[in-house]
Amino acid sequence: MKRNFKRALEHVLVHEGGWSDHPRDPGGATMKGVTLRTYQRHFGANRTKRQLRNISDEELQQIYREGYWEKCHCDKLPSGVDYAVFDAAVNSGPGRSAKWLQAAVGAKQDGAIGEKTLAAVADAVPLLLVDDVCDKRLNFLQSLANWSVFGGGWGRRVKGVRITASAMAGGVLEPVEQEPVKFNTVRRGSRGVWVEKLQAVLGLAVDGSFDAETDAALKQWQAENGLVVDGIAGRNTYRAMGLIP
Repeated sequence: MKRNFKRALEHVLVHEGGWSDHPRDPGGATMKGVTLRTYQRHFGANRTKRQLRNISDEELQQIYREGYWEKCHCDKLPSGVDYAVFDAAVNSGPGRSAKWLQAAVGAKQDGAIGEKTLAAVADAVPLLLVDDVCDKRLNFLQSLANWSVFGGGWGRRVKGVRITASAMAGGVLEPVEQEPVKFNTVRRGSRGVWVEKLQAVLGLAVDGSFDAETDAALKQWQAENGLVVDGIAGRNTYRAMGLIP
């Protein structure tokens, strides 16, 4: 519903993070989930990284509304379903999110939500739709090759969306279980799966060996993201990278 856009955007931005401009990130400079390329497409090719870093709430809302909310016709979706579809669109693209919704209601999966899809949605139970869309989204993410690296964070995001969207649809807001966060602090000379996770985020060849190249890349990443530059990946670094909550 129309009244839900700002509320839904608040939940989306919890997952999108702040400023990032890592040279190995193919998306380039990003602020609150908005890349410089997207920012320039909406507001002019002369927009700079500095302006992106200081993006206004109005600009941010315009990008998310035009680029995701309106493309999925979220104003015409039931409360809760609108947020589940919106967050999936931000994370995986409007077309894919639309297809998950269409699959959930048995409509033609063409990635464009139209009158037939909306009619099928109107005949469905919102709580069940939220679950079905989230299930299809999670199944897709689990099929990706890098699920082993990023799956923990992706899974927590979908779980949070499911709980919040269900509550918006009239269900009971269940508390999110706080599971103990297990990780290994790594530094130069370390080996293992947490070095692999680190190397994947840094855009390096993943071999599980914390060598000089990994050390240099981590220190650069820490400097660019306002962390203590010590070449040690622990709780603060993993949280900033989105590897742990």
